[in-house]
Amino acid sequence: MHGKSFYSKLLILRYKLIGIKQYIIDPDREYNNLCKKLGGIEIKIGPTSNTYINVLEIRKESIEEGENGYLATKIGRLIGFFNLIFGELDEEEKALVEEKLIQTYKRKNITFDDKSLYIKGKFKKEKDMPILEDLYYEFEKDRRTKKFQIKLLPFVKGSLKFFNNYTNIKLNNELIVADVYDLGEDNLKYGMYLFTDIFWDKIKENRKDKKAIYLDEIWRLIGVTSNKEVASFIYKIFKTIRKYGGSSIAITQDISDIFSLDGGTYGKSILNNSSIKTFFSLEEENIKILSEFTNLTEKEKVEIKSLKRGEALTFVGNDHILIKVESSKEEREIIEGEKINEKYNNSN
Repeated sequence: MHGKSFYSKLLILRYKLIGIKQYIIDPDREYNNLCKKLGGIEIKIGPTSNTYINVLEIRKESIEEGENGYLATKIGRLIGFFNLIFGELDEEEKALVEEKLIQTYKRKNITFDDKSLYIKGKFKKEKDMPILEDLYYEFEKDRRTKKFQIKLLPFVKGSLKFFNNYTNIKLNNELIVADVYDLGEDNLKYGMYLFTDIFWDKIKENRKDKKAIYLDEIWRLIGVTSNKEVASFIYKIFKTIRKYGGSSIAITQDISDIFSLDGGTYGKSILNNSSIKTFFSLEEENIKILSEFTNLTEKEKVEIKSLKRGEALTFVGNDHILIKVESSKEEREIIEGEKINEKYNNSN
């Protein structure tokens, strides 16, 4: 009998078998072994890793089909990221950060004219982009932005300087796990945002491919430790991913956390845009919070509280169904990483 972690891994395993491309944000290092067994690749960022993602990089896939405005789109996403670092920015501060971002890109000959992203008909390469250091020195030139420069120091010259580099990863596998565990509790949200950003662009690359993105511990990006810009970006993924042939899976241990920002607006929006919702056993307090944002009946509240390990209440549209998560012996061996005794197998 199993809970949310096993259920997520079982989903990944079965999706892999039917050829769905999968991108997993893994803050707790839960999916590495499964990834290896399924021939996927792990990408780690942290103090000891030699893989990098440049948060300032503009990628060709970042613009949605039929739209334009590369730099404007990028700045919108970056305001969310810098809110994570600088704390909640007021309108004047946002304008200042935006001004410095525009100047930083201009020094690399990137402007609001989309043609500036191309050289001889080809999209600019990773090394043609600015990095955090370029913005850091832009902040230094203006006394009004000195405070931002100070807060950016760890990301450029300190313990988080691995953020200050050109992107050197290629997302060319059907199963990719983004391991951000080494960032440590306080810095996980930066890594999660970076990978969500790059995975989202990858998802939009080809509408014909079936794909899925998993956001484990999603509360870090839509809860009180995040901000409205980042949470809005995550909500947009859930709202629009289907038109790109994709699905998004939000995973959380604590219900209250996903409703902790802006009166639960973003948690509720993501919940409402999820076609399938699966709840494992919850404590009374979490059931109470959940009932504020969903149409749980009194009977279902009792059912969720009394669910046994491996059982769940699943919402599919207006239908609410009690399910039991079951796996074959082979599936359990792949997921749990050890041989399973036949007797044990039959007793479950």
